Amino acid sequence: MGLVKAANRILALFGKEIVEVLRRPAAIVSLVLGPFLILAVFGLGYQGIKADLTTIVVAPTDQGLPSDPADYQHFAGPGVRIVAVTADEADARRRLADDAVDLVVIIPADARKQFEAGEQSKLKVVMNVADPVQANYANFLAQSLASDVNREIYRQAADAGEGYVVSVGGKALASIPPEVIASPVRPVTENIAPTTPDIVSYYGPAALALILQHMAVALVALSVVRERRSGAMDLFRVSPVRATELVIGKVLAYGFLGGFVAFCSMVLLIGVLGVPALGSLALVAAVIGFLLLASLGLGMLIAVISDSERQAVQLALLALLGSMFFSGFVLRIEEFTKPVQVAAQVLPATHGIRLLQDILLRGSIVHIWQIGALAIIAAVLLSTSWALLRREFRPT
Repeated sequence: MGLVKAANRILALFGKEIVEVLRRPAAIVSLVLGPFLILAVFGLGYQGIKADLTTIVVAPTDQGLPSDPADYQHFAGPGVRIVAVTADEADARRRLADDAVDLVVIIPADARKQFEAGEQSKLKVVMNVADPVQANYANFLAQSLASDVNREIYRQAADAGEGYVVSVGGKALASIPPEVIASPVRPVTENIAPTTPDIVSYYGPAALALILQHMAVALVALSVVRERRSGAMDLFRVSPVRATELVIGKVLAYGFLGGFVAFCSMVLLIGVLGVPALGSLALVAAVIGFLLLASLGLGMLIAVISDSERQAVQLALLALLGSMFFSGFVLRIEEFTKPVQVAAQVLPATHGIRLLQDILLRGSIVHIWQIGALAIIAAVLLSTSWALLRREFRPT
């Protein structure tokens, strides 16, 4: 008899939970369609290959080399896109430092003389990369580019009928070292980034930005939904409390909590994990402040459109999932199609990750507009949430 009663109670609880879920179809829709839509956008937007590295070729003017990028593109190999040819190495390096291009390839000015002297020429490939994965990829492309240049040298020599098999410039080929004959040009890579961090140091700031966004979104969303469900929002409606005061209070409370978590995390990242801190810590604090403001705005908006804690949690997790896919945390944004790249700029983590990595690993901000983007995201989300909450505060 006791087992029957226990079974009835279990079935009653089972039915209660099922009815509770079915009464909120929006929660089911977000649970089913949310991950599906994120994966669909990822599948359609991700190109499956690394984006070509935009490259400037620095060619000496006294060797009669072509100045048209198309003349170099045919032997540049996959993964490299020649965008300009110049004789001004300083200007090319400046554009590289400004993140306008990914690589600068410097053609040796005395390759023929060095070959005749039995020496290899240096094909210098300059990059400005803090990402260790991207740096390894650039090194691989440099090796491939040098191989293509060597093949081009052999082809041009054969076309010119210079008889390299017998002699080079009147000098016996036997006097030239075999490694020079096999590879007249060898790649030399130079990374002008201020630091070359390891995987942990590079992804540490990115993980911090992602954690701060998710924490702010989840905590403020659950707080507002819980107050609505508990009846506290009805008390606010008949009290002197206004929607503006509620939003400011929430932002100050969870902004303070997020700032404390960020401070502790920074101490661990720099002091324990050894993440470089080349830039101003005051600038780091400012970026974290804007990131928290934008994330709290996103959390407030999720809270306003959610009708239960369950749905708020689901939407917060979907925001986290979307950020992991599209913010540049795992895959570079440049590897997605243009529409997805534009949509990714709406996520606070997209700008937080790039800004924190720039300040800590480079010592300066490469794209200053991203601070403005965080400020705009925060202003739009917070003002929208405030307007929707204000409607709830109106007497019915």
